[in-house]
Amino acid sequence: MRRLSYPRWAVMVGAAVLVCPAMAVGPAAADDDRWSTAVVRTDQGAVRGTVAADHRSFQGIPYASPPVGALRWAPPQPGPMWTGVRDASRPGAACAQLQGLPMDTPSDSEDCLYLNVTTPRSAARTPRPVMIWLHGGDFRFGSGDGYGGQRLAVGGDVIVVTVNYRLGALGFLAHPALAGRDGITGNFGLQDQQAALRWVRRNAAAFGGDPGNVTVFGQSAGATSVCAQLAAPATAGLFHRAIMQSNSCANPVQTRAEAVGAAQEFARRIGCTDPAVVATCLRGRSPARLIETVGYPGAGVDLGPVVDGRTLPVDPADALTSGRLHPVPVLTGMNRDESRLVVWGMERVGLNCPEPPKPDQEPESCPLTDDQYRDQVRAMFGDRAGEVLARYPRDPAHPASVTLGAVLTDHDYAEPVYSAALAFARRVPTFAYEFADEDAPFFTEGPEPTFDTGAYHCAELPYLFTVDYAEALTPTQRRLSDAMVRTWTDFARTGRAGWPRLGSGSSFVRMLSGDGRPGTSDFRAAHSYDFWRSLGR
Repeated sequence: MRRLSYPRWAVMVGAAVLVCPAMAVGPAAADDDRWSTAVVRTDQGAVRGTVAADHRSFQGIPYASPPVGALRWAPPQPGPMWTGVRDASRPGAACAQLQGLPMDTPSDSEDCLYLNVTTPRSAARTPRPVMIWLHGGDFRFGSGDGYGGQRLAVGGDVIVVTVNYRLGALGFLAHPALAGRDGITGNFGLQDQQAALRWVRRNAAAFGGDPGNVTVFGQSAGATSVCAQLAAPATAGLFHRAIMQSNSCANPVQTRAEAVGAAQEFARRIGCTDPAVVATCLRGRSPARLIETVGYPGAGVDLGPVVDGRTLPVDPADALTSGRLHPVPVLTGMNRDESRLVVWGMERVGLNCPEPPKPDQEPESCPLTDDQYRDQVRAMFGDRAGEVLARYPRDPAHPASVTLGAVLTDHDYAEPVYSAALAFARRVPTFAYEFADEDAPFFTEGPEPTFDTGAYHCAELPYLFTVDYAEALTPTQRRLSDAMVRTWTDFARTGRAGWPRLGSGSSFVRMLSGDGRPGTSDFRAAHSYDFWRSLGR
């Protein structure tokens, strides 16, 4: 599948364009009268979490040894053992990362391989389904504890596990000088996720979960991670359903040659160019220096999953075509206006303004002009730009930002997501959705967007997770949230959603804000699917 080289504005927008915010979640309130129910014995030792009126929370549980010292750029090793009862009332450190959006928390910690478990407080007659969340963030931002599992756990009667995994250079640097005896390097973040899946298989029952009914789900880069785990031999039997939000297995990951090239560019930027000592040089760099060198999306070095021959022996996109993915039921979909977040990112850094902001100035929100819209389309699509502009003409009734958002949404999300869904549907039970609440709360502070952000990238997250800006949901939106929680957790429980399976002639199911009940939409027409297929993707 063709990759686009984005123009200068996309390079400068950085994290605001490609990632969602880390979402602060306060610790659950402790119930001193019920401490006995807050202690769970794992295979490493006992942990004491916190108990609220309707749920229990266990945070900061180490599922692998700290990947520090000799374990930097090594596969995850078994987690520590302890005697007594370990405090699990607060999250562990996030994996090393820069500041993403204003709500994110930067970190320089390598000791970060922790997970969090949320359970309903009530007893259950049978073990509950387990849902393992892989966060997004372009493989360079995010943490598991940013996504509170109470909404899903309590509303859907499931166990929710959220996971930290190594990011950026510490998680995905595939430099040949770092290879082990087998010649393999990179994909350490994917291996961390696999270690977390194995931890869940061993310990789910202790929290009231069913290790034989595990759903892995993720959004954005987390959805890419789900795709990778579907194609990874080591995860066979570790999960039984898969949910992908706002990304697609139809998008290829890095080839070995691309990953090595990116790693060599990273080594050059960080000043480790002597072939004789490059590994020693890289190992001597601090986490802060490593993450600073990776930088922000577009302006830094792009690192991520790679076809390495072992952890990921085949590209998930190729595995999807050939049917070499684990045959589990799939729920997949996207948000109707995904790329309006990209266009807001342009505004956020002042790139649409006649004069770019000075370093000491707060940027203004300048609307995208019609000329800028056409310039961006030409920069992205080259000699095919005329066809795109004809398909997406400027409508004076809507801002140019909305039109550009539609182009990017349909090209970058709708076509690959729908193509992947159809491919899945030929082999496994597949249920497809479109999140379409045009009034979804926007998550950021700072300059207000000059256009309606609609159902932007990340907009569905407060409907599923307990996050700070979920408080902005209206009563109508809370009904939609309840319906989505039921859908996600019913799928985790049964492998079915509340509508028919996708077939070759079907449309997505759109979740409207109204009364929370899903309604069908003509997805192919709404997102010009056939046009983008004919354009060569």
